[in-house]
Amino acid sequence: MVEAAGQNIGAQPENAALRQSSEQCSEQSSEQFSPLLLGTYNPKIDSKGRITLPSKFRSHLTGGLVFARGQERCVYIFPQNEFRRIAAQIQHTSLSNKAARSYLRVFLSGAVDDVPDKQGRVIVPQILRKYAGIEKDVTVIGVGTRAEIWDTAAWEEYLASQEEDYSNMADDVLPEVDF
Repeated sequence: MVEAAGQNIGAQPENAALRQSSEQCSEQSSEQFSPLLLGTYNPKIDSKGRITLPSKFRSHLTGGLVFARGQERCVYIFPQNEFRRIAAQIQHTSLSNKAARSYLRVFLSGAVDDVPDKQGRVIVPQILRKYAGIEKDVTVIGVGTRAEIWDTAAWEEYLASQEEDYSNMADDVLPEVDF
């Protein structure tokens, strides 16, 4: 290694490159990826349809959220910015595509925006509670960039039905991911 004017010439450039690559990765991940909503929670739902959002979700939803119909009869909760991103993608689909028009109608017609109160409570809209069969016991799950609200019995039934195929699904759903 040769030193010239206080610089190490010939020092391991890989280390500097690795540091720079790691720093770029960190910057990219914080810029490119939405915060992850993770976990399973069982908040109470009151007679007005209010639930208290899991504390780990609140910081990601304080700027506003959108409830929407989810697949398998659940209610989606999106951070406001994530919902707008998805809605924009759906709206860019050709109007001549009948399936896209139908999906857009069902998805957006059931969407309701809200802002949690100071205690982190939100009112799950009656139309969406009815759609998901939510009456008494609820389960809230984090699914990455969204959360889902399920009737607890329906969630347990769904989860039990998926357990057997869980490991088989990984090969089809995650072919490029190394675990």
